[in-house]
Amino acid sequence: MKLKRCRALAAVALAGSFTVLAVPMVSSAGAAGGTVSASTFNQSFSTMAYLKAIAAMGKGKIAEILPDETSSARYVDFDAPMMKEALTKAGLKTSQFIIQNALGSDNTFYTDAVADVSAGAKVLIIDPEDSTTGEIVEAYAESHGVKVIDYDRLTLGGQRSYYVSFNNVTVGTQLGEGLTSCITAWNVKNPHVYVMYGSPTDNNATLFGEGYNAVLTAAGYAPGEGGAGSSNTTDESVGTWTPSVALTDFEGAYAANPSINAVLTPNDENAAPIITWLQSKGLQPDTIPFTGQDATPEGFQNIISGYQCGTVYKPIYKEAQAAAALALYLRAGVKPPSGLVNAVVTDPDATINKYKSVPAVLEQSVWVTASTIESTIIAQHWLTAADICTDTAPTVAGSTQPTYATDCTKYGIS
Repeated sequence: MKLKRCRALAAVALAGSFTVLAVPMVSSAGAAGGTVSASTFNQSFSTMAYLKAIAAMGKGKIAEILPDETSSARYVDFDAPMMKEALTKAGLKTSQFIIQNALGSDNTFYTDAVADVSAGAKVLIIDPEDSTTGEIVEAYAESHGVKVIDYDRLTLGGQRSYYVSFNNVTVGTQLGEGLTSCITAWNVKNPHVYVMYGSPTDNNATLFGEGYNAVLTAAGYAPGEGGAGSSNTTDESVGTWTPSVALTDFEGAYAANPSINAVLTPNDENAAPIITWLQSKGLQPDTIPFTGQDATPEGFQNIISGYQCGTVYKPIYKEAQAAAALALYLRAGVKPPSGLVNAVVTDPDATINKYKSVPAVLEQSVWVTASTIESTIIAQHWLTAADICTDTAPTVAGSTQPTYATDCTKYGIS
């Protein structure tokens, strides 16, 4: 991303696209007598059973539209099945909800929304790739008396009732801190950092950038400039969520600046093809640190084999249940408990005051390194050891690469 564009996006974020006002976490009782709050969602989805009476009160369908299958494997592997489990355990039949993926098409996203409303949806949970599509869908939904929940991404200028996500500035901070820590741990000399962004049309990418740019600047890696008072330098990409485009961007940057020796990548999917490409050119472990997000099997394999510093793990089971719970309350016409709605974010693009302050559920992300995979990812059943500890690993030019199974043994992953 060019410096001017980066600063413009950061300015939007700083102007309030993600101002978070803390709301006290108050324990609240669900209709079945159990506690329903932002902190009670667990891997067994047992909290959802407390909402069966609320589910029985509501009428119409709940529809969720996810963005694509390429920017992150999470939408297929986790979000869709976890939303299904959450709604089912709350007592809905499969005929009472719809879960779709727009496959990266804005037109499909809109037509899915229109079809869902026509099919009787009273609540839409949407995660469009850009705010323009989200605005159109939300205006259509409001004109038809349908409530909307922004899921994972805030639709700037939208007309939603609630927002469910993680604190995305914190996610960016974790990425930045992970990279600077790795630069030190791997003893990277004269760091030349290449900063990569997600799509510039994605508000989350803006917020990630706000977080990691602050960390990098404080550490002496000001984006677009040489590190203050040092020989450190930092370059930037334009930004994308398409892994093949990220690789092309990096190839061009690396050809122009072969001294690049540290890379801020916003997710595992963008990091993976770049790491593979560098391995084909002889990249050795623990030499060029990369960062990641989404806690994918390939990301963890790159972590344990010494090519990626860590990844931001976002417990999707919490996010999916929070969105499902809000949708059930909206569908029933019942105000959600205060313990569930734990934050307020500000949408600076909203033209009507009632949409500027957005009640939200923000869950917490975790930075995971090789030494903490067993205690987080495996212990929480996000992945199994078998997903990570395969017998084969990529062949690095000029060296013998140990298997991932060997790497797992090293870090006690079982």
